[in-house]
Amino acid sequence: MNHEQSTKTQFIMTTLTINCQSIQLTDEQFYQLSQDNRDLKFERTATGELIIMPPTGGETGNRNIEIAYQLQAWSRQNNLGLAFDSSTGFKLPNGANRSPDASWISLERWNNLSVQQQKQFIPLCPEFVIELRSPSDNLAAIRQKMEEYRDNGTRLGWLINRQSRQIEIYRQNQEVEILDSPMSLSGEDILPGFELNLEPIW
Repeated sequence: MNHEQSTKTQFIMTTLTINCQSIQLTDEQFYQLSQDNRDLKFERTATGELIIMPPTGGETGNRNIEIAYQLQAWSRQNNLGLAFDSSTGFKLPNGANRSPDASWISLERWNNLSVQQQKQFIPLCPEFVIELRSPSDNLAAIRQKMEEYRDNGTRLGWLINRQSRQIEIYRQNQEVEILDSPMSLSGEDILPGFELNLEPIW
């Protein structure tokens, strides 16, 4: 691989942050921007910065679908709520638009949304979220995102850091718990009976 190819590859895998405060995209404009650029994943901070994330690499994509598969399989068995994959956008109470790698909301909260709200970016914060750190993710930034989820109503969040083989568990009104190389995770009382098997994810 020559230098030009290497530089191009590095650029493709880099997350970009754009200051859009002077433009002030409306929710509808941000939604349409995401629809018009489906090959990219967009998020927006509470202060209006636009974050553009490239498609994941093969290894991360495979682990992401394994996580989503396990969460969806549990969700379909109990009908307590709905599971969502990494392409789902949420409008958090603080104004940020986020797309966790996997998430879940209770059926009651889902049914309280209008049909239009269900079709577009969901205007609430999920009760449960998972973020899988990819090689290009800045650890400090993804930790801030997990704290943002918790501050906006997430009751249980897992940050899976494959590079260090650690799990960071975020709960309401508690310090972050760090686990070293666990082989499974419990959904606790938020997702009763859910056990994420981490063996195929490590």
